[in-house]
Amino acid sequence: MYSFVNDYSETAHPRVLEALVRSNAEQHVGYGLDRHSAAAAAYIRDACGRPDLQVHFLSGGTQTNLTAIASMLRPYQAVISARDGHINTHETGAVEAAGHKVFVQPGQNGKLLPEEIAAAVEYHWFDQMVQPKLVYVSDSTEWGTVYTRAELIAIREVCLEKGLYLFLDGARLGAALTADRNDLSLSDLAALTDAFYIGGTKNGALFGEAYVIVNPLLREGFRYHMRQRGALLAKGWIIGVQFEELFSDGLYFELARHANQQAAKLSGAFVDKGYELYVARESNQLFPILADADAERLGAEIQFGKWEKLTDGRCSYRLVASWATPDQAVDELIRAL
Repeated sequence: MYSFVNDYSETAHPRVLEALVRSNAEQHVGYGLDRHSAAAAAYIRDACGRPDLQVHFLSGGTQTNLTAIASMLRPYQAVISARDGHINTHETGAVEAAGHKVFVQPGQNGKLLPEEIAAAVEYHWFDQMVQPKLVYVSDSTEWGTVYTRAELIAIREVCLEKGLYLFLDGARLGAALTADRNDLSLSDLAALTDAFYIGGTKNGALFGEAYVIVNPLLREGFRYHMRQRGALLAKGWIIGVQFEELFSDGLYFELARHANQQAAKLSGAFVDKGYELYVARESNQLFPILADADAERLGAEIQFGKWEKLTDGRCSYRLVASWATPDQAVDELIRAL
């Protein structure tokens, strides 16, 4: 039975595993100071068109979000997030455990809106309240939606006006940047954010995220934060090798494009069969609304997850296509529909 529960059920792309095997007999400098990590960082800087960027490799998304946000904020400062933001819904209060409040705004289909950011700052108007200092967005969002360049520019303008940092969670950045309606590039992210990360865990790597610090004010001492949060790996080259392979010739984007294409086939089939989607599919996640009987019937053929109970009693479910989703699995699901 094939699983559409997430996009990290498979181990890693064969080329990534082969690269790890080739490096296995080598000796490496520890803590991310090895030649593979340096090469991977250089590839990422080239892709961003910014030789000045600082790149660090961490093991996973929650660890990256926690470490990055904690490093940017003073103890009395807070981060603004959409209600559905990963730091608010699926990280067990990691940011709050580090001493920083997550101030939540409703958002729209997972996206934070510029006017919500302005409202959050205006609400915290005196020094007996936390001070908003950071805006958190993700691309793609928890609903698989993607930000347009105009939307990100509008958010950036509010951040500049209000004196806020902008941090972009890129756990599924590959899927976002290869989405049909996407008009953003890595160079745009380097121009519009203070920091962002490129997710590997959900796009062909064993594990690992590449955290890119754009704003020079946020760079000093970040490795100290990594060490304190358990993110500075002794065998850091294991992540460096993977990103070196993923970014040496565009493999990273090829894998993400495959995931989006498979999700597009599934989305089209659901719509053609008369199923309603909770939000229009934009990347590699889709959210059909299913009656209990349909969910039970499909659950006998594939694995997928319940997402959210709707006000009319029905439920939305999430299906995720991955870099490794085969045509056969897609065809079988379409037949089951």
